[in-house]
Amino acid sequence: MDYFKYFPRTQYVFGNEAEDIGTGIVVSELIQDISLYVEVIDEIKRSKAFYLQYYIQENERPDNVSMKLYGTPSFHWTFFLMNDKLRESGWPLTFRQMDKQLKRDFPHIVAVTKDDLTGHFSPGQIVVGQTSGARGKVLRRRLDVGAIHIEVIGTTQFSSVERIVSKSVSALQTQAVDVATMLEYKSPHHYVQNAERVDIDPAVGPGALQLEVTIEDYYHQQNDDLKSINIIKPDSVREVAALYRKALGN
Repeated sequence: MDYFKYFPRTQYVFGNEAEDIGTGIVVSELIQDISLYVEVIDEIKRSKAFYLQYYIQENERPDNVSMKLYGTPSFHWTFFLMNDKLRESGWPLTFRQMDKQLKRDFPHIVAVTKDDLTGHFSPGQIVVGQTSGARGKVLRRRLDVGAIHIEVIGTTQFSSVERIVSKSVSALQTQAVDVATMLEYKSPHHYVQNAERVDIDPAVGPGALQLEVTIEDYYHQQNDDLKSINIIKPDSVREVAALYRKALGN
């Protein structure tokens, strides 16, 4: 990437490879110091005369946004300099990429109940659906929303509404609860009221004004937040890039 070639080089020792066994000489390599931070960017961020807001559209990449705004893909690196959230979380995913990631990261099912889960359905326990006969292993439970995350064992799926049974850790007693099951990424992440995150009583359920935010909703919101960015004004980008490169050289 063009962005990195302007960073100065520095000697760096890589962990366990610090000493050559044969000679006892400390081994280091000359690498680009990408940790360098220059004050010029802070100054630009503070001055509204240099930047505009831009909303990243579906399927847009850094290079084609740079081409669209500046007539060249070469200034794609400025988006990451101007936006801490992009450096921390990366470029926003497309809807298709997000859907693929959600299904990969949350491939299991969730059983939601109003029954008390305290002391029951601990991670590692096996649960069985009384209607479906499906079996699964408890991965985790969330007492705040009354949810049990379950990895299905075998091909038989749990019914959308049924009673599930689990033995206690001591295996001396069983616990049964009525549940509604759903795909993991479609399950509750949290609840909001008047745009504020709120707690609920799982035994009662959310109130009329409390809205469910699913795991899918939450991750799409986080991804959408990445799309609103600050960009250097087209008539200033070359000047700013030159100042930045000069600062790196100093």
